[in-house]
Amino acid sequence: MTYRTDRIDQLLGEGVRDKVYPGAVWAVGDAGGIGATGTAGVLDPHEPDTPMCRDTVFDAASLTKILAVWSSIGALWEDGKIDLDTPLNTFWPEVIGHPLGAATTRHLLTHTAGLPLRAQLKNLYGTDVQDIRDGVLHEALHRQPGEAVEYTDRAALVLGYLAEHLTGESLNDYCTGQTWQPLGMRSTHFGPLATEVAARCAPTELDQDSDKHLKGVAHDFSARLLGGACGIPGVFTVLDDLAAFLRYMLDTTDAPARGGFGPAWTTESLTIQTGALEPVRGLFWHPAPGTTPADDVWVHYGFTGTGMWISPRQRRWAALLTNKLYYTRERQPLTVVRNAFRALAFA
Repeated sequence: MTYRTDRIDQLLGEGVRDKVYPGAVWAVGDAGGIGATGTAGVLDPHEPDTPMCRDTVFDAASLTKILAVWSSIGALWEDGKIDLDTPLNTFWPEVIGHPLGAATTRHLLTHTAGLPLRAQLKNLYGTDVQDIRDGVLHEALHRQPGEAVEYTDRAALVLGYLAEHLTGESLNDYCTGQTWQPLGMRSTHFGPLATEVAARCAPTELDQDSDKHLKGVAHDFSARLLGGACGIPGVFTVLDDLAAFLRYMLDTTDAPARGGFGPAWTTESLTIQTGALEPVRGLFWHPAPGTTPADDVWVHYGFTGTGMWISPRQRRWAALLTNKLYYTRERQPLTVVRNAFRALAFA
């Protein structure tokens, strides 16, 4: 299998030059592992002698939804402990008598549960962790389940709570024992990170209180409010760990023995689950921009500048980690780079 490594290096180098991000690391591969990899730019523009490296730690942002929540729900589904189409109020006491109880796990995974569109936890529920949980689980729905596809971070937060309810463990402990350790993802953790690990972390946005760029602490205020670990964001990871995760999704020889979820969950997730509703979605994955469902290239992005793609048809995966949030919250410049990277990775 060949890859356009020279063109990928040129593309990502131009992104550094144009200040889309300070630096990037990338890899493409298949079920056998990494086929090609590279780096571009620096960890921090204020430290120009510190280059991006393959073991640079990144705030994964919404990749948490895949690495933690999607994998956990998949493990529970593979083990027969959850039915995707059973209303939540039939097995989850916390939502009985509340609007969310009418939704199903599949509704949450396809962003069709009708949840409010923004989390805004502190503004709505204060800072007490239990008050936040109660508020999120008992809130009125924005619309009826199954009516529309509307992306909301709340879906992942609710699913994280659901995984904790079904397992009796914290999301962090369950992910570590069920997925990350078995797959050898030794550098994947919820933050905040230990000082020595944070030193290898790509800084994200400027914290107004300290006047320093965040390193080893989740960029998302909701994650910080909830102690660093929740279904929305909070996971930190490295390129090789993402490669192990994506490789496992394509390798059916020892699944689901090692990673909790198995090939049946991957197959179920990487198919259109929303019928005639648009935008079409699988289970937390969606077709990559610039492709059609028939192309079978699926993607998930993180707000800090992270992204991963997978194609069962091509038996190929790709990962791109940047800290674009260091410069700006503007999405369009990175969107251009991501789309070009995907085209080269799956050409």
